[in-house]
Amino acid sequence: MASGGHRLPLPLQREAEVQARGPLDRRLAPNPSGERDHPFRSGHPRLETVEAVGGLRRRIDGWRQAGLRVGFVPTMGALHQGHLSLVRAARRRAERVVVSIFVNPAQFGRGEDLDNYPRQPRRDAQLLRGAGCDLLFLPQEETIYPPGHGTWVDLQGPPAIGLEAEHRPGHFRGVATVVTLLLNLVRPDFAVFGEKDAQQLALVRRLVRDLHLAVEIIGAPIVREEDGLAMSSRNAYLDPQERRAATILHRALIAARREIEGGERRSAAIRVLMRTVLDSEPLATVEYAEVVDAETFLPLDELAGKVVLPLAVRIGQADHSTRLLDNLQLTLT
Repeated sequence: MASGGHRLPLPLQREAEVQARGPLDRRLAPNPSGERDHPFRSGHPRLETVEAVGGLRRRIDGWRQAGLRVGFVPTMGALHQGHLSLVRAARRRAERVVVSIFVNPAQFGRGEDLDNYPRQPRRDAQLLRGAGCDLLFLPQEETIYPPGHGTWVDLQGPPAIGLEAEHRPGHFRGVATVVTLLLNLVRPDFAVFGEKDAQQLALVRRLVRDLHLAVEIIGAPIVREEDGLAMSSRNAYLDPQERRAATILHRALIAARREIEGGERRSAAIRVLMRTVLDSEPLATVEYAEVVDAETFLPLDELAGKVVLPLAVRIGQADHSTRLLDNLQLTLT
């Protein structure tokens, strides 16, 4: 998608289908027994889709008037089981769940895969319906960034320095801005983010704290394939040989975990071990393999407290490679 704007399809359900289900206030009102209506648990999941801010806010305002708790999962689409695990985590904590799909041009750098990023909103909607999503927000680019948009959120200092910030200049400004905009539009009680993008999650928590946003941020565990590869939309770019090679990220983390469980606490030794494992794969090019504090994402000399071992590795030939992230999170005494 060029920065001029990728036009997403019209809502997947017509307004007539919404009207057929009855007025919003009647559909959302508590039932006579005092239990809240929960369509997913009742076996009759329904999914509404909106593109406009007005429609989004009308739905959410109606839920709030009915006293319902609202959870939110922001995504860029091309959904897989990792994303759906976030939706299910939200479903367990809220009566209503909103998911957004927006491929955010502001977080892609020059030469990155914005134009080729997979877009499959109809398939995504079917998956969300099965996972218990109530409302799919499918904004177009001009909805999120109106003409003349000139306000950006740019965090300074940890955790917005080093690692992803160094390798993808401007990325975190794009992430921080779109997350702030989406949280303001949806106004959820809580939002769920995946722990695979660990530095991003730390940044969002710092953002919410610094701006005094009235939302709880919940991290959900990484979901993996049977061979250990962390689920990612970018896994679809891998050919069969690259797909096999991509398991090296998880193998490096497993080797690090074993060493730490054996008593190793020197960060330098763990870095060397992870690099050695990663370098054993000819199709892997390491961008970083680090040991950092879980809150600040600054490098550690010794492993103690809450620690993250983040990896960024390119899989494939130099002129055609896929950038993958993974990490291991530990709490050490």
